[in-house]
Amino acid sequence: MTAADVRGADPGDGRVSRPGAGRARPRSAAAPALPPLAPDRGLPTPDWSEVVEHFREGLIVCDADGVVRHLSPVAERLVPEVVAGEVLAAAGLPPLLGADPGEFTHHGRRLRLRRVPLSAARRCWYVEDVTESVSRADALLAERARSAFLAVVGEKLGNPLHPDRAAAAVVRLAVPTVADAAVLVLAPRSGRSRWWRAVRADDEAPAVDSGMLAATALPPAIAEGLDGAEPHALDWLVEQAVEAGWLPGLDVAGATARVVPLPGRETPAGVLLVARRAGRWYDDADLDLVRAFAARAGAALTTAVLYRDQAEVADTLQASLLPVEPAAATGVQWGTAYRPAQAGLRIGGDFYGSHRLVDGGSVFFLGDVSGKGVEAAVFTGQLRQCLHALHRVESQPGRLLKLLNDALLETTQAHGQGRFATMVLGVVRPHRDGSLTLTMAGGGHLPPLVLRASGEVEVVPLSGMLIGVVPDPRIGEVTVHLAPGETCLLYSDGVTEARGGRRGDEQFGAERLLHAVTGCHRMPAPALAERIEQVTCDWLGHGDHDDIAVLALRATGPGRPGRHLHAVRGPTGADRPRETTP
Repeated sequence: MTAADVRGADPGDGRVSRPGAGRARPRSAAAPALPPLAPDRGLPTPDWSEVVEHFREGLIVCDADGVVRHLSPVAERLVPEVVAGEVLAAAGLPPLLGADPGEFTHHGRRLRLRRVPLSAARRCWYVEDVTESVSRADALLAERARSAFLAVVGEKLGNPLHPDRAAAAVVRLAVPTVADAAVLVLAPRSGRSRWWRAVRADDEAPAVDSGMLAATALPPAIAEGLDGAEPHALDWLVEQAVEAGWLPGLDVAGATARVVPLPGRETPAGVLLVARRAGRWYDDADLDLVRAFAARAGAALTTAVLYRDQAEVADTLQASLLPVEPAAATGVQWGTAYRPAQAGLRIGGDFYGSHRLVDGGSVFFLGDVSGKGVEAAVFTGQLRQCLHALHRVESQPGRLLKLLNDALLETTQAHGQGRFATMVLGVVRPHRDGSLTLTMAGGGHLPPLVLRASGEVEVVPLSGMLIGVVPDPRIGEVTVHLAPGETCLLYSDGVTEARGGRRGDEQFGAERLLHAVTGCHRMPAPALAERIEQVTCDWLGHGDHDDIAVLALRATGPGRPGRHLHAVRGPTGADRPRETTP
């Protein structure tokens, strides 16, 4: 039974005021009359003071003059200042005298007061010890706050894939929830450690800055944390952070700090130093939160570092697999265009290039390997390396292409790849009159086009078998003469097989290509290659496409290298077209 069950009780006179007392109740004809109360049967009247002693709440009853007339044992224990027979005000407890007492802390306990008016101007106070329930509620709220904070941390740290941005996000999130100042020190790289710091500002977002320290100059606690241990010599943490210059504007008198390693793959990814002003010590719950935060921060930094390392490797490999611009050659103007099928990779299965010969000529080539993406790009890299080595021992296009076929067969059979390539390989030799002689061999590739000075467009009758399929393929060979100002155009099937148009599924085709280059015989080689790429992309719209590669070589003429428009800086700093010579 609780005090609420006997709110009308007056322990002073032993009577109970029952709801509805004094009102006549209608009697039902079907129900017998209730028996009289216990006193009418001769039973003893209950002693309510004995019942009150077992209440969970303490009970204080005062008369109209404010004198304490009854004090239960629970009330005596909770508010020992209150004495029966004395005036309640003498206890010196303001909450007992207020109009709305509510809750207050007394002798280390949280008490809840409830006042109930009684008859004859008397008053009754119920005193309840709510320390445990309030502690449980506070613990629940704190746990919810920690969970919400860690959820935000997980969300915010899931995005940065660069170590610098991830580190800045870590210290920014740490303030002010777990620290007034936070410093993150990454594991040393090349003998130096990068650090980031966030310091709490009044009603403003924390200010974040960074710096660099030599690994030998790191504070001992930081070095210990980078070894994977959590420093326990706490007395010197603040002093070490101050000496490193990491706690500007923070009153270090009475401040507290902790250092927590950030888990990495094998060794810690870094160390987090958190510091608070005086009066905000780190208890066990705070340290658990800091460690949970550090675990998430370590995972984010490890992912960012791994991504950075992989990106550096990928960039290096991509740079080695990208088509190399043709080497400058006497009397030849080169023009190239390249667009891989997967723009994000920047590499694909189309390739082109050239190598100079000792006699003044050049070996040039354009080809397309089977497949797309990284695997195709790796295969093109192998093919280019083979060409780079073989052209030193053989410069006749047909024989060179057969040597390349044998090398590719050996490579593909050894690795079980089953890849092949189409290719046009030629040798260009200049003449004194500015003309060029092109000897080209075909390995199953699309026929080149020649743009004559008259404006006519010729299709070079070059044929042959795929490279890397059979041991002794049939290789076609043809010789073409270019007068000064004439151009030979090589292209991959990404141009002719581009699907687009009104319906989005119609191939660009050879006829449209011929129409696109008609009238372009006066264009420099770079402009012609750029035009082919542009009209192809216009045809595609935004649809998917195969790798696109274009190689144009133009006879510049004796002493008259081909001219092309370039953007150059004008007198006022604005770009203006100017005719220059390559």
